[in-house]
Amino acid sequence: MINFIEGKVVDKQDGYVVIENNQIGYEIFVSNFTQNKLPFENEMARLFTYMSVREDGITLYGFFSKEEKDMFLKLISVSGIGPKMAMGILSNISIVDLTNAIFRQDIKMLCTVKGLGKKTAERLLVELKDKTLPTSTMVESEDVNMNYIDEATDALVSLGVGKNEAYRLARENAKQCSSVEEIITKVLRGMGN
Repeated sequence: MINFIEGKVVDKQDGYVVIENNQIGYEIFVSNFTQNKLPFENEMARLFTYMSVREDGITLYGFFSKEEKDMFLKLISVSGIGPKMAMGILSNISIVDLTNAIFRQDIKMLCTVKGLGKKTAERLLVELKDKTLPTSTMVESEDVNMNYIDEATDALVSLGVGKNEAYRLARENAKQCSSVEEIITKVLRGMGN
């Protein structure tokens, strides 16, 4: 098993990177989070890796942090979630939000991920609830009213914001807001900047 690869970033494309190590270019599939953290081409980088071996090929998946790799391993332990779906989840939901969603059993957040159906999302919540501890930011978000977030998300979608983006913006701006209107106002002000 390859634990990590360190080398020069040769190419960055949507969904994968190529890292050169000892004159070998490793094609490594990455989440949006990892893609955004990687340095520019021709600079050095280290990725923690997971090697998937199947009869139709060998695939490397890379992670900027050990926490992201740990969450990936938890996700693929769930029946019905393979490496590609796990990377899709990690590309659409931050590790903090995903951990909190599992702790709170927030199926609505999980269902914003393209290709993740309700039954698989429910299975994920059940199977990972005891394996996932809430993050330190959980305490900060305890006072957030989830109904306000849901209503603000629906309102933003009606204004033309994509569903995933609307939910993310509503969650991020819900702190210290005491109404749906405050959340929406805060989001719209942020979008205007």
